[in-house]
Amino acid sequence: MENTLFMIFDVFNFGLLVFLWWFTIKNYKTLPQTIPIHFDFDGKADGFGNKKYSFLMPVVLTVLYFLFAFIVRSPESANYPVKITAENEDAQFMIMEIFIRWIFTLITLLFLNSQDYMFRYSFDENAKPRVPMVSAIFSVIGSLIILFVFVGIFK
Repeated sequence: MENTLFMIFDVFNFGLLVFLWWFTIKNYKTLPQTIPIHFDFDGKADGFGNKKYSFLMPVVLTVLYFLFAFIVRSPESANYPVKITAENEDAQFMIMEIFIRWIFTLITLLFLNSQDYMFRYSFDENAKPRVPMVSAIFSVIGSLIILFVFVGIFK
């Protein structure tokens, strides 16, 4: 059962990665030559660059995908906050496999939200992110807290 769940997670995450590439390629031709590439805390662009920068997020996410895939396939190579013993090995490896897949999903959604905002802001300076960045960042931090609670429970 857990292998099926992990497979669904992997296919979903890969689908999100492909969607980010598709979204970027689809919108690339319509972008102006100069696009916003950095935003301040108020959501106003404070850094601009060539529209080729629109491929930065898909490239970084692809690298992260392969890095995370390597870590998930060889859980003994990851760094754990507790000592791995014969008693806790299975539980710790499962927690890590679930968390790595979950955190990749959150990072991908954060990248998708940022890319969408960057593209919409290119045409309308009054555009707002669909999901506030603070909410996205707190979801990652909240996931880390939950991770450490579970790791502590299954020491």
